[in-house]
Amino acid sequence: MSDSVSPALRQLVIERAAGHCEYCLIHQDVSPYAHETDHLVARKHGGQTVAENLALACLACNRRKGSDLTTIDPLTGDVVPLFNPRVQLWQDHFAFKGAYVIGLTTIGRGTVFLLGMNVPERVAIRKALMRENLYP
Repeated sequence: MSDSVSPALRQLVIERAAGHCEYCLIHQDVSPYAHETDHLVARKHGGQTVAENLALACLACNRRKGSDLTTIDPLTGDVVPLFNPRVQLWQDHFAFKGAYVIGLTTIGRGTVFLLGMNVPERVAIRKALMRENLYP
């Protein structure tokens, strides 16, 4: 299969995610940039360009994730896999505390840390969207 994401495959990824980043849940309609198709297992690691290996990701999450497959749990210091929305449920690994995304598990904590979900700029954006009932 080609490395590029076809328009039909991109549309499937968008519809499956209902337009939300599958990591931080921001909707692409309120994002300044179009969400991207993220290879869960990067092509350089042998990941294929197929629906089962793609997630919808906002620019901030996708840039910070890059080709990483693992991260460090900031609580334990252990190396842990990143959240994979194709095989895991968001609510099993994350919760909200106000505008903050809280990791409930080692995978959740590590993903929040690596993706910088709670850096001040991103929290401020979520607060503003919450005031307008546009998030989550």
